Amino acid sequence: MKPKYLLKITALFNLLILSLGMIAVPAFASNDNDEDAINEKYGLPIVVYGEALSEKQKDEVRELLGVKDPSKVKEIIVTGKDLVNYIDGDEHSNMYSSAKITRKDTGEGLVINQVTPENITEVTDEMYANALLTAGIEDAVVDVVSPVKVTGHSALVGIYKAYDEGEGTELNKDRTEVANQELNLATKLAKKDGLDQDKVSELLTEIKKEIAEQNPATKEEIEKIIDDKLKTLEIQVSPEDRQLLIDLFNKMRDLNINFDNVKTQLETLSDDIQKRIEEAVGDKGFLESVSNFFNELIESIKSIFS
Repeated sequence: MKPKYLLKITALFNLLILSLGMIAVPAFASNDNDEDAINEKYGLPIVVYGEALSEKQKDEVRELLGVKDPSKVKEIIVTGKDLVNYIDGDEHSNMYSSAKITRKDTGEGLVINQVTPENITEVTDEMYANALLTAGIEDAVVDVVSPVKVTGHSALVGIYKAYDEGEGTELNKDRTEVANQELNLATKLAKKDGLDQDKVSELLTEIKKEIAEQNPATKEEIEKIIDDKLKTLEIQVSPEDRQLLIDLFNKMRDLNINFDNVKTQLETLSDDIQKRIEEAVGDKGFLESVSNFFNELIESIKSIFS
């Protein structure tokens, strides 16, 4: 092999190693989920464990949720019967999803933190937030965790039960049922071709924001809001899914759910979703540029021997 070819290959190899090093740097997330001082106004934070967890898994969940002293939280178990009671689920389902709920003062907003996002396969932070706002949970920090892979739906049950265990925080059952229907529809739509979790969350949030603005009095007005948002966001759904959206938001209208009360939170949620979408587009562009780089690199190596 000629020396100049050897130099070229060495330079290209070094460039390849440097590029891989830049791409493969791992991102580490810190989880400073330490216990705060006890809020005497709202009582202890509530930690809800899925009934199917083993004792070892419960300890793992405690560690993930930052529960160093169990006496500083109220611990409860969510069961298959709770699943039936709150979301009309299967009593024999295995419950692994767990959550920690810390109530906050009015106006502090709703914060969702998936501690193990790799194990929550279908429900995003924004989907949880949308459903919980519909259920009437407006000011709290909610940490969701599972030691095994789950869809994430049953975490709602634990959150609802935690509120019913609190003093004066019982939730309206009609609203929790509609919230569950919303989450089911959100995850269903996110599995459709041409849609993803962020786009579905954006649609639901924008519809709620418009309902807060217009305060629709009829089903026809709900239909118009939905059609306008589908058009604005350039989302295509089947006639059947469009009808599911209409039925869902018409139920919310019948329940007199006033989204104007959480308008600021919806604005924040909308901004967060938009940021996620923009980041996803940016990531896609980055990956395409990396692909182009390696294609060009391969062509350069091939040209050395041509």
